[in-house]
Amino acid sequence: IIDRTGRFRTDLPTRRLRVTENRPEFVIAWADETSIGQDIVVCQEDVRNIQLAKAAMYAGAKVIMRCLGAGKLDKVILAGAFGSYINQESASIIGLFPDCALENIYAVGNAAGDGARIALLNVDKRVEADEKARQVEYVELTVEPDFERQFIQAIYFPHMEDVFPHLEHLLPKK
Repeated sequence: IIDRTGRFRTDLPTRRLRVTENRPEFVIAWADETSIGQDIVVCQEDVRNIQLAKAAMYAGAKVIMRCLGAGKLDKVILAGAFGSYINQESASIIGLFPDCALENIYAVGNAAGDGARIALLNVDKRVEADEKARQVEYVELTVEPDFERQFIQAIYFPHMEDVFPHLEHLLPKK
C-alpha cells in the first residue's frame, strides 16, 4: 500500500485507497463500521509524520552507535508506554531502529517508575544509579556530522541503504 519512499501506491486495485481533494488516503474503517459515523483514514501527512519520527529515532541510534563504536545492535529495549504498546515486528519493519533479531527486542514497561521505586527502597541501588548518572554523556545529535545524512536515509522504509538481514523474510524484494 505504501512504497519505500512513503508514498501511497495508487496503482493498486483496492477501493480502500482513494484520492480526496487531490490527497491520497487509505480507509482503515468505513463510516458504517465506526461509532463516529465517519470513515477512519490514514492520509499521506500521517505517513509523513511517522517517517519523520522514525527517521529521528533511527538516525539518533546510528549516531550514538558510532560514538560508542558499536557496529550493530545486540538487543533493543523499549521502555514506557510507547515500548509497551508498540508492535515490535512492525517497528522493525518500518525501520524504527537499526537491524536487530526480533527475539532480542524487549518491552520493559515503566522503567523510570520501576527504577525510582528501587532507588527509594534500596540505598545501594540509589548509590549505583547516582554513579551511572555521572557517567552519562550528552550527545547533541543535530551537530553530529552524519546525523542529517542518517536522518534523510532513514526516511525510507525501512532505510535507503542499510540492510536488515533479520527481516529478509518479511521485507519485499527491492
